[in-house]
Amino acid sequence: MLSAVGFSRSDLFKGLLLGLTCTTALPALADNDSDLLTRSTLTGDWGGLRHQMDEQGIKFTGDYSGEMAYNADGGLHRSARYSQNIKLGVQFDLSKLYGVDNAGKVQLTINDRRGNSASEDLVGNRLPIQENYGGLYTRLTELSYERTLFTPALNVKLGYMAMGNDLGGLDSGILCNFMNAGFCGHPLNMSGGSGWTNYPNARLGVRVKYDLSSSWQLRVAEFNVDPESNGNSSRAWHLGPKHTTGTVVPIELVYKHAGELPGEYKLGYYYDSSDVKRIGSDKEVSGRGGHYLLIDQAVWNSPTSEGRSLHAFGQYSAASEAASPFSKWYGTGVVLYKPFEGRPRDTVALGYGRAVPNPRSRDVLQDAALNNGTALPNLDSAEQLIELGYGYQATPWLTLRPNVQYIIEPGAFSGQDIDNALVFGLQMKAAL
Repeated sequence: MLSAVGFSRSDLFKGLLLGLTCTTALPALADNDSDLLTRSTLTGDWGGLRHQMDEQGIKFTGDYSGEMAYNADGGLHRSARYSQNIKLGVQFDLSKLYGVDNAGKVQLTINDRRGNSASEDLVGNRLPIQENYGGLYTRLTELSYERTLFTPALNVKLGYMAMGNDLGGLDSGILCNFMNAGFCGHPLNMSGGSGWTNYPNARLGVRVKYDLSSSWQLRVAEFNVDPESNGNSSRAWHLGPKHTTGTVVPIELVYKHAGELPGEYKLGYYYDSSDVKRIGSDKEVSGRGGHYLLIDQAVWNSPTSEGRSLHAFGQYSAASEAASPFSKWYGTGVVLYKPFEGRPRDTVALGYGRAVPNPRSRDVLQDAALNNGTALPNLDSAEQLIELGYGYQATPWLTLRPNVQYIIEPGAFSGQDIDNALVFGLQMKAAL
């Protein structure tokens, strides 16, 4: 049965071992008078120890996500796949610990991923159906130091961290109402066509935020580019690069407005100084860049039910035509918060995305097919995605998100003629 869903006994054992460490050992310290269904985290307050340490400057955090996907029609195979992610972190507030004003904070985070991919095994598409799949090992995800500098408007963070923690995504979190990685996080052509790294991949770097006003903020960062460390388990605990190819520099302008209909807007540009091979050529291109626009705008608030609102989001991202196999991404959708009066923390989310392969990459596939004496299938110009999900807040610490995804032209990036796929999913998120 385990092999039928692509999850080995070894993977299951490791996953359960980590899960038990986080969800069984710690509850033994939880408050005897705390109700499991009403407390804010699964493991509770550890008999008051957690709150006491937080007051003293040591804050523990953790979360678990599990994602099950079943391909019901189309794609490659009818079956199910499961993936999971466990993240554990501790933050040291140096001001509280040492009684010094503005001493800053140190963040330490480790991450573990296990499971199998529905996209790779069952559908054959480019956009990961499970956003928590990839890099299936335990690793150091962040070791950073953060503080304000000179003025409260200037915030600096440096160390070993993921770029997407502070740049390339919407701060509101609206995109994580979806299970597909095409929505959740940041546009994937950023990492597909430059040294921009997806979480949980981390790199040495520095990030600066500067408040231009109460509504406007400028963000600038510089990160080391090290492609050989991506997904390399032997580099899981190495902060230093294995083979530096260059530096990636993102610049982001952020506008946020409050009021009856709040909104968030981000305009960004990034440049990677690495020399990489030009698609379809033996020559190299010196440097590669891209730009993006992200929007989250409330379009309706209920006049009679506080907290009930409808938000619309939009994503546009373009990457290097010379070096990125994934040239453009378009995404749009809506999220309804508090869909029912008695469910204040539930959500309904509907999204549409379009991932456009680079025409140069398609030419390479077509030439390879002709050399093999076969014809390239007459495919659409892009992989498309529709996702509908319901976020059910079962307890303050547990969210269940049943969803359905429809993948159009799954073989657009691989040059394969694959039938459109209908995938049913369930995402579970728990605050530990």
